Amino acid sequence: MPMIDVYAAADLFPAGTDRQLGEELTLAVLRAEGVASPGAFHLNNTAAYIHRMDSAAVQTAATALARTVRVQVVTPPAALSRDGQKQLVREVTEIVTKISGDPTQAGRTWVLLTEAAEGGWGLAGTAFGREEFGALVAKARAAS
Repeated sequence: MPMIDVYAAADLFPAGTDRQLGEELTLAVLRAEGVASPGAFHLNNTAAYIHRMDSAAVQTAATALARTVRVQVVTPPAALSRDGQKQLVREVTEIVTKISGDPTQAGRTWVLLTEAAEGGWGLAGTAFGREEFGALVAKARAAS
């Protein structure tokens, strides 16, 4: 299941928007992965961690109070096709820009797509790779 980390200055997103940000980002990742009807397993295990940092903790060469956002999405091996990658970067940028309320935010939003190594994805004491994820998919289809 995908994991999302959002790093931004504490005041970049309005107060009370963490839930909206988390929900929209997790659903965007699932769409990009091709999960048309996410079940409880997807919805409960696709997580977004919102890291609101002191404004001085975000630095660029141009300013000590940068408005740069870093969104890192970690997915299981081969979860995203090339089209899925493009879709996800576009959607994440749109979501961050919309929720920040700043139409120029897109130009300062970095989306890093990271694919876990084969077997390098653990949940419930199991190191998941293609074989284990395939078994999960088969089990989910059988339950539908």
